[in-house]
Amino acid sequence: MAPRPDHRAVLPPPQPLQQGDGVAVVAASSALDDPSALQAGLDLLTSWGLEVRPHKTSGRRWGYLAGTDQERRADLTPTLPARLLACARGGWGAARLLEEPLHWTPGWLLGFSDVTALLWARLAAGIPGGVHGPLLTTLASEPGWSQQRLRDLLFGQPIPPLQGCSWRGGRGRGPLVVANLTVASHLLGSSHVPQLDGAILVLEDVGEAPYRLDRMLTHWRLLGLLQNLAGLGFGRFSGCDERDGERSGFQLEDVLRERTADLAIPLLGELPVGHGAGGNAALPLGRMAELDGDRGLLSLL
Repeated sequence: MAPRPDHRAVLPPPQPLQQGDGVAVVAASSALDDPSALQAGLDLLTSWGLEVRPHKTSGRRWGYLAGTDQERRADLTPTLPARLLACARGGWGAARLLEEPLHWTPGWLLGFSDVTALLWARLAAGIPGGVHGPLLTTLASEPGWSQQRLRDLLFGQPIPPLQGCSWRGGRGRGPLVVANLTVASHLLGSSHVPQLDGAILVLEDVGEAPYRLDRMLTHWRLLGLLQNLAGLGFGRFSGCDERDGERSGFQLEDVLRERTADLAIPLLGELPVGHGAGGNAALPLGRMAELDGDRGLLSLL
């Protein structure tokens, strides 16, 4: 099967990072509960030659959030120059920051999980540089290959294809869009959803029962958002195998396969992306990608 073409412009990446570039800590979501994990992530970035800007995020708290909306929004526009905005953790709260206009600065934004809200809003606004990848509090515990992949991506080096499991053959090409399924589902209908027609979409999640995944994917189908993709990949769905009382009957893979079986696009499962052990491979949003359902590969082009 010939590759399905993309239907929109691809965003060019920002200029690669260089040693001495600044890093700003962004605590946009839940309050930090492990300062040592945060520091370990910052230490790794420092070992790459980057300079961490002063921050006051570790002890900041407003209820269950890492500060008030105003404080957390201010993290996205640091006072000192920073070419990398690195998000501290996920949880909940990033979408609240979208209720007021955000003034995006050029450069890179790194994170995943709840940070999907910021990555998608940035992509929908046409701002390049969003990277779905490790948080500062998870970066130091990533396997070596994942850390090296992130470093190579940020510093402008080529990164290898990701190996998944082929669920449907064919090849599709288009701009890459990556998301936590739950967070992205709660953005649908807003102005912060990037163009999905002709895109390569990769989804992951954590702690959602199969029936809830069924409900979310059905919502996407009813909106027509899956039917015009160029390709679809599923990352890790950690802790999503639990059966739920009277709703038991379908397991995780049953739901993912059944809800996508009629899409007539290449499909991959088991990509090393998302929550849980095994590595959270960094993926740049808006970059041209190919999903090869015959070989089970997701590649940047």
